[in-house]
Amino acid sequence: MRICLIGAGNLATRLGITLSEKGHQIVQVWSRTIKSATELASKLGCEYTTDLTSIASQTDIYIIAVTDAAIPTILAKGSWGSTLVVHTAGSIPMDILAPWCLNYGVFYPFQTFTAEKKIDFDTIPVCLEASTPQNLEVLSELARSVSGDIKFLDSDQRQQIHLAAVFVCNFVNHFYAIGEELLREKGIGFEILKPLILETASKAILQSPGSSQTGPAVRDDKIIIDKHLTLLNTHPDLKNLYALISERIIQTHKNYNGIF
Repeated sequence: MRICLIGAGNLATRLGITLSEKGHQIVQVWSRTIKSATELASKLGCEYTTDLTSIASQTDIYIIAVTDAAIPTILAKGSWGSTLVVHTAGSIPMDILAPWCLNYGVFYPFQTFTAEKKIDFDTIPVCLEASTPQNLEVLSELARSVSGDIKFLDSDQRQQIHLAAVFVCNFVNHFYAIGEELLREKGIGFEILKPLILETASKAILQSPGSSQTGPAVRDDKIIIDKHLTLLNTHPDLKNLYALISERIIQTHKNYNGIF
């Protein structure tokens, strides 16, 4: 397919490179800044622009891969005609495209991306939604060319998995940063936690996370919990967070109902 990429960030970069490797033609990249537009265009061997009124018209699909907040502005400034337009956002409903586009949908690769880190798209779920069955078939063909895991999800379902992702990815990563900070205070390197992180993630993949919960809170071990809270006296925000999460774990497992 001939594809115009609207955006040049982490997702646009990895998706554009993958689509190009799979035989699709990226005809143009748009970005807000010359620097990011030229950098990605050079990697893809295509034209670039920073002017939405100059986006390529000879294309099969426009893929909007920008921040959620930027999508409405992009839609209002572009001229989309009858070409299929998709966004790549988890929490933005498909219908945001309806006032601006005749043919539209969602192409949402469900993964966290870093521009310079190569990633295997074959294992990434790609969540699809489209305004018509015909548009959905086009997106399905595109998705199958890059991934072996295609999901057909509506906007409500997609929003829910994005919410879940914030907990298991963004929040968990912030907890890693907290652990790194606490270790640094005592001159300990973060490396000591890495085997534990890998084992915890492995268990979450192999079995229900609820059933594999460990630690003082799941045992309701108030002696250890109180010791930890005392250690956090110099970090009142972390002390409150530790107490809140511990109580959530205690109550979840106290009210065991067979789900976990």
